[in-house]
Amino acid sequence: MPKSRSRPKARRRPYLAPPVKRKPRPSPAWFGWLILGVMGLGVLVIVLNYMGLVPGDTQQLYLWLGLGLIAVGFGLATQLR
Repeated sequence: MPKSRSRPKARRRPYLAPPVKRKPRPSPAWFGWLILGVMGLGVLVIVLNYMGLVPGDTQQLYLWLGLGLIAVGFGLATQLR
């Protein structure tokens, strides 16, 4: 019976050190206040809309604007370090 050919072994590479993980830079101090401001503005728009204190009486546009501002605030909060 003929002898089967063996696969060539992979060359061993010298051990390379793993890359050094850098710590992400912390967010600036004003970033947290920006998040709270954007979310607070969204809540304020919604409240003023339901109280009827916005121009053009109560409209869905103001509700969506307020919800959009709150969503932007949540999006910014995911980037806070």
